[in-house]
Amino acid sequence: MATLVETELAQFRTRFYNATLIEITEVHDDLRIFRVQPDWEVPPFAPGQYVALGLGHWEQRLPGTQSETLRPAQRTKLIRRAYSISCSMLDERSELVRVQDCDYFEFYITLVRQATKPPALTPRLFMLREGDRLLVEPHIVGHYTLDGISPDDQVVFFATGTGEAPHNAMVTELLSRGHAGPIACATCVRYRHDLGYLQQHRELERRFANYRYLPLTTREPENLDPSLPNYVGKVYLQEYVTSGRFEYESGISLDPQRTHVFLCGSPEMIGFRAHSQADGPAHGMLQVLQERGFEHTGPGRPGKIRFEKYW
Repeated sequence: MATLVETELAQFRTRFYNATLIEITEVHDDLRIFRVQPDWEVPPFAPGQYVALGLGHWEQRLPGTQSETLRPAQRTKLIRRAYSISCSMLDERSELVRVQDCDYFEFYITLVRQATKPPALTPRLFMLREGDRLLVEPHIVGHYTLDGISPDDQVVFFATGTGEAPHNAMVTELLSRGHAGPIACATCVRYRHDLGYLQQHRELERRFANYRYLPLTTREPENLDPSLPNYVGKVYLQEYVTSGRFEYESGISLDPQRTHVFLCGSPEMIGFRAHSQADGPAHGMLQVLQERGFEHTGPGRPGKIRFEKYW
């Protein structure tokens, strides 16, 4: 019976999977960078776009994650989820990397251990090892791109957690183009060890005078313990902007006439739930920026907010 089961698993994998996991960078137990090489040639696509990954329900789940109960019909079905395509930003020779020059996809993924509904994909993704197979959907899609940005425009990226994945690809694209205007990337995470690309960002800051990387944390001791001499409290992106700290530390004035703003991450940060009858009012970055004269509809020109919510 065991041989039969293994035979069936091999048949399912051969039938559905079309890519190989070629590299895993373990940032920590719950955060990884995956490089996936499809069996087909990677087509041209725009930095900021996304593609779906998939694994079968038949794959094993990581121990210690929320258990699930599958119906018999589910056991031979695929799980799919879209992920923004990230970018290593620098290669092994410390040269700029553009997603267009890679024959693989890079993904920046957090393990979801527990949720209202048992998480299906990441507990299985985190069981994979280099050389394992999985599905990559062939269609790369999305409108969260750099369209409409001129070389002298100000460009600002705000993200929570792995929401900075598409921003990594966009930043290196802009720098590769010789973008002359200021670029700032602000990311809010719980802990410093959640900054999986920190060293690459610091190196880009060192090389490019017009680039700033501004990480924020919310659960380090200095965020929680007022008795510490370096206590700063929790600073979320909304407060970071309204307090004036972002403009001071980035050197960028959030002027709608010349600034492009990108938001990617949690709906609470974005303020997307303010537009949902069920979720009630929220004061996210959409609302903060609209109060400064920005809009979130229309073509990609200065003063228009572009956003990508992660769930």
